[in-house]
Amino acid sequence: MGGATPRVVVVTRQTEYAALVARHGTREQARFFLATRGRTLEELEAVDSDFRKAVVAVSAAIPVEWRRARVDRGDLDRFLFEPEDLVVAVGQDGLVANVAKYLAGQLVIGCNPDPSRNEGVLVRHTPGAAARLIPTLPSAVAAGDLPIEERTMVRARLDDGSGLLALNEIFAGHQSHQSARYRLAAGEREERQSSSGIVVTTGTGATGWGRSIALERHSTVVLPRPEERALAYFVREAWPSVATGATLTEGRVADDAVLAISSEMNDGGVVFGDGIEADHLEFGWGRRLEVKVAEERLRLLTA
Repeated sequence: MGGATPRVVVVTRQTEYAALVARHGTREQARFFLATRGRTLEELEAVDSDFRKAVVAVSAAIPVEWRRARVDRGDLDRFLFEPEDLVVAVGQDGLVANVAKYLAGQLVIGCNPDPSRNEGVLVRHTPGAAARLIPTLPSAVAAGDLPIEERTMVRARLDDGSGLLALNEIFAGHQSHQSARYRLAAGEREERQSSSGIVVTTGTGATGWGRSIALERHSTVVLPRPEERALAYFVREAWPSVATGATLTEGRVADDAVLAISSEMNDGGVVFGDGIEADHLEFGWGRRLEVKVAEERLRLLTA
């Protein structure tokens, strides 16, 4: 990692408890709001407490002479990562996906503050393990002596040059429940379609939305592995009519291939990644979208 003083960037997101208190002004108002919905404040406080303890443990594991920064998920698009940062995501698996698209090869360590509630596919380490892991990382990185997964990501790019990078999946369709109209081209095949949109998943996303679609329709498409440079795509609820077809509804996208989508939506067409609808691209009539395996990859510490 060169001669520079290491920097650890701790990435977090606001807990449900903190968000509720901020929204309702006081703790007791938050309690009243939850009670009207059959929930208790104590259950959220317990999760918040575990989260805070985890952040303290991770912060305490950073050597005092090192540089450090902390960034909330909502501020990631304004934060400047340095090339040799060590990134520690403290939270749910989705937080790793949130930060991945802002990185350029920096090592990510996922810490799970609540293994009883979080699955831990991407946040595999306990906060207590940070004291063992973090101080040794610079020398281990320099020696190339680390168990690292390089997970495939997906990139979507419009014909105006704007684009999105995602770890789990890209969605292209209509922002409401209206039908999305477009032309889909995969390899030598092309079809005009009307559907509930298209999901293009990586191997990481294949444990989430992509897997759900595949199971529901009993798909025979082989979902990619997380480190495999390939994608899978699924057209949701394609509608066959005199003007639209429903035969090109699923398949794989190889490393060197492109899935092309040309919008025929007058308004409301959107493209977003990893379920973050607020961070989307406008996909109006005549715009052409290309979705492919990204050059960027998530580098995740596994053990």
